[in-house]
Amino acid sequence: MHHSQDLQQVLALREAMMTGDEQRLKEQRAAGKWTARERIAKLVDEGSFVELFALAGEQDMGAGVITGYATVQERPVYLFAQDFTIRGGAMGKLQAQKITKVLDMAHKTGAPIVALCDSAGVKLDEGAQAMNAYSEIYQRMARLSGVCPMIALVLGPCIGGAALLASLADVSIMAKKVGQLMVFGPQVLAAMNGVDVKPEALGGAEAIASQGGCTLVAEDEAHAMALAVRVLSMLPSSNLEDAEIIDSDDMNRLLPALDPADVDSLWAALADNGQVLEFFATYETSIRVALTRMGGRTVGLVATAKGQTDGKLTSGALTKAAQFVRLMDCYNIPVVSLMNTRGVYVADPSAQISLIKAQSQLLYAYAEATVPKLCVVTGDAIGQAYVAMGGKANADVTYAWPSATISALTPEAAVAVLYKEQIAGNATIPVEEARRQYADEYVRDVAGALNAAKAGLVDDVIDPDRTRALLISALEMLASKRDSNPAKKHGNIPL
Repeated sequence: MHHSQDLQQVLALREAMMTGDEQRLKEQRAAGKWTARERIAKLVDEGSFVELFALAGEQDMGAGVITGYATVQERPVYLFAQDFTIRGGAMGKLQAQKITKVLDMAHKTGAPIVALCDSAGVKLDEGAQAMNAYSEIYQRMARLSGVCPMIALVLGPCIGGAALLASLADVSIMAKKVGQLMVFGPQVLAAMNGVDVKPEALGGAEAIASQGGCTLVAEDEAHAMALAVRVLSMLPSSNLEDAEIIDSDDMNRLLPALDPADVDSLWAALADNGQVLEFFATYETSIRVALTRMGGRTVGLVATAKGQTDGKLTSGALTKAAQFVRLMDCYNIPVVSLMNTRGVYVADPSAQISLIKAQSQLLYAYAEATVPKLCVVTGDAIGQAYVAMGGKANADVTYAWPSATISALTPEAAVAVLYKEQIAGNATIPVEEARRQYADEYVRDVAGALNAAKAGLVDDVIDPDRTRALLISALEMLASKRDSNPAKKHGNIPL
């Protein structure tokens, strides 16, 4: 009887801490948002969630965040979910302690972390303690980076310190209409400088995605959960494992006739069942990056694209690609680069340091990565863009399509330097026609794919139809690759 009474007290306390504020619950429903517990139930395998530290703190001081572990597609994950219906999901000392405990457990056991973010900020009545609480979480996340995948779902306001939770994650997913990511909310900005900005325009999913502030944008919360499950399925549980191999498509399937500039069609043709998950899809599109599977293996795709700069790479795109390559290297995922670029884009000739740094970052990321690295030159590979994208020096295998051009300058620019006098001195042929003829000659004799193969700059000139089959074969061959960087604390990437 005594045990029964004690159990009833525990259950009553647990029930009280699970019940959100009635008014906030109504607001949550009105905003079209799920509760924290509903989100967990939608994300994990049915009945698998085990809550940890539910009774932490006096009364309900530890409420506002739910922590625990579960399985997603039968793989273990740790998670924490901020509960906006309890004090707006505000972060305090006890909430941080609960989160740091599950982060520590993920570190020890080698399992991914999923964060369901929905918080109005910190507990102001705790003062500096609340700020230190966030610092404890940041420190754990920084040390966990590259050890276990961290995925953050922004499903409500993430303002101030909460915004860094999403930024420190490996993958961040924002739901349209409900997700908000910002340092200062509209009210604070209005008080600071009198500017009145709508929350969606300031920190909504599409606004943040256009600035590279989130990895993926979801149409709603259900879509966000589906994206999280899909990302988890393509990543290993930790850096000590490889992603699961799932055979589902013909490895020797031939490619249809493709335009090298059509990245979407090229990706779909290379990927198993045409399925590709693009990261940062609306940000700096002169380079595009994505997760996919080829021959059942998870692969990171990096492809140059026309974007808004006619195939020239911007500094932002170079940095985006560098971040992606480093993420792939963290979790033992091979990188396949598809190169078709006319060089780098100089927006302001008097301010080129950002472009120099961005090129250095991508070059560094490729050079430092020890995972299998494959490259296919599908079109142009011109100048510093070729070097920054890895080039032959930083790829295990490099292929070129027959129509590829590999050169320090575009053929047009090269002949303007090399054949300036011949073009000017030929009175029998119009200048433009002479330039075209010399450019064709330059490609044939110097910059063409065959010449690159003869010089050892590519390993082979291949039939485009067989690109998928050859890449999968190379991935199989490199699956046992063992490479390591020199012993050091860490490198000094040019940030």
